[in-house]
Amino acid sequence: MTAGGAFPRARPGNHGGMPGRHSQGVGLIIVRFGLGIVLVLAGVVMIAINPSGLGVDGFAMAAGGGLSVLLINFLYRLGVSGDLEREREEEARCYLDEHGVWPEEAEPATGRRWTLAPGVVTAEQEERERPQEQTPA
Repeated sequence: MTAGGAFPRARPGNHGGMPGRHSQGVGLIIVRFGLGIVLVLAGVVMIAINPSGLGVDGFAMAAGGGLSVLLINFLYRLGVSGDLEREREEEARCYLDEHGVWPEEAEPATGRRWTLAPGVVTAEQEERERPQEQTPA
């Protein structure tokens, strides 16, 4: 909180101080995927040790918890990707305001480049090399 009692506001494009997509730390990866995987594996171990009674209940709790951790991480990433798409859309609209055209989403395909064998002459080259014949007036 700031001196006035309000929370500091995040700058646009800053995501409130969250690290960028490519700057994920090892701890974040462990929490995002490792925690869910460890819980699911713990459930499998519980059912392997005691296939009846407490093992089944332990498997259900651990596997359910692990899968829910993985699912909530997937849903969070899905929501964050929507924010990135909105930012790209806003940048495209700013480009449109500045230049008057919508930015191209894909580079235009370049035509084929043909390589002819040495000594081959095209019709266009023949016409250029042929002396200009003048018709009688």
